[in-house]
Amino acid sequence: MSNPIDAYIQENRPRLLDELKDFIRIPSISTLPEHKADVERAARFVSGSLQRAGMENIEIVPTAGHPLVYADWLHAPGKPTVLCYGHYDVQPADPLELWITPAFEPTERDGNLYARGAVDDKGQMYMHIKAIEALRAVNGTLPLNVKFLIEGEEEVGGASIAKYVAQNSAKLKADVALVSDTAMYAEGMPTLCIGLRGLIYMEVEASGPARDLHSGLYGGAAPNAVYGLIELLAKAKDANGAIQIPGIYDGVEEPAAAELESWKRLPFDEREFLEKEVGSTELTGEPDRTVLERVWSRPTLEVHGIAGGFTAAGAKTVIPAKATAKVSIRLVPRQDPDAVIAAFREWVKKNAPKGIQAEVRVLSASPGLVVNPDHPAIEVAARAFGEVFGKQTVFIRSGGSIPIVGDFANHLKIPTILMGFGLPDDGLHSPNEKYRIENYYLGIMTVAHFLELYGG
Repeated sequence: MSNPIDAYIQENRPRLLDELKDFIRIPSISTLPEHKADVERAARFVSGSLQRAGMENIEIVPTAGHPLVYADWLHAPGKPTVLCYGHYDVQPADPLELWITPAFEPTERDGNLYARGAVDDKGQMYMHIKAIEALRAVNGTLPLNVKFLIEGEEEVGGASIAKYVAQNSAKLKADVALVSDTAMYAEGMPTLCIGLRGLIYMEVEASGPARDLHSGLYGGAAPNAVYGLIELLAKAKDANGAIQIPGIYDGVEEPAAAELESWKRLPFDEREFLEKEVGSTELTGEPDRTVLERVWSRPTLEVHGIAGGFTAAGAKTVIPAKATAKVSIRLVPRQDPDAVIAAFREWVKKNAPKGIQAEVRVLSASPGLVVNPDHPAIEVAARAFGEVFGKQTVFIRSGGSIPIVGDFANHLKIPTILMGFGLPDDGLHSPNEKYRIENYYLGIMTVAHFLELYGG
């Protein structure tokens, strides 16, 4: 490990944490229009931090949605270029009553920092900026070329950055992208994620009668939109969790034997996963697949919410005219999103119950992908991660989706290093989200160490 860099980070620990807390206090909730000004304030915070770290050509880029922040430092001729990505927007904090301490007042407890956005992704994204600061403060320069592209719409689909990357491939040209928006497999275990599932997010709207009807006068004869939607969705999977959409498993590749073998060596305890992470009575899904296969390398279909009919206090006996469900399908690498969408639309058309008209609206779609673990930058990242943590780096997949990784592959033709420092129980998108404070400091060191090794 580079001792001067390590020493710089150690000496500045209180300030580095205070800065992160100031960043987290900005409630940059991208999905709520009333927080538009907060989102813009967070973009300005990022811009100012990049400037203080010594980055150049800093822009707050207006978009149809929330602004992007771009910066670069390109004074290392002949050296590689790393494109650092992150997002400064966060999820809503609801339900607020379940937070032990206020969601936007970062609080230290048991070595963790509790707040919305602490790990997803403010704490992790900010490490990249602080690694640049440390390298420049200690060495007066950087070991390679660096570009930053940070967005404010990741939690609402990332439409603006997708468009920007497609239109600015020359400006964003790099050898590799670096993203810290994932978790380590376990505490103290350096982990690089080399596979992500894709995501199709849809609304399915069911229409029954022309208007809400009195259930006493029409019940038994009129179709019920809420019930019809439930009937439809109930057919989408069998009791073992196998998706019933024809063609859904076409193109699904089995993980390589070496990858499956490496997953078996991970310290995974199914009972602990059930009790500590899921918190239900039983796990579900394809019984002939391991849990890690189910969440990393198999497609899924989930219903996220259903709205329709009467749900206020008291009683109102209506047969609802309309009902809407939010539905997603997670895709594994090599699956074609367009083909899956077409298959789902056809299935909905054929399976809508009697008297129910069903419409599918696609809100977003991105493919899954895998990264070659033998890529030189991935090998350097694994070495840097392992040296800082004192253990061999493991390679895993994630069941989640980071659409920008696909955009970087498609438009910039570069792989992405997914070097995350979160932990499995950090509670992303949930009340009491947290980030291990020591991982914040170790993350800054690891990113700085990677940049030095890759530049060397």
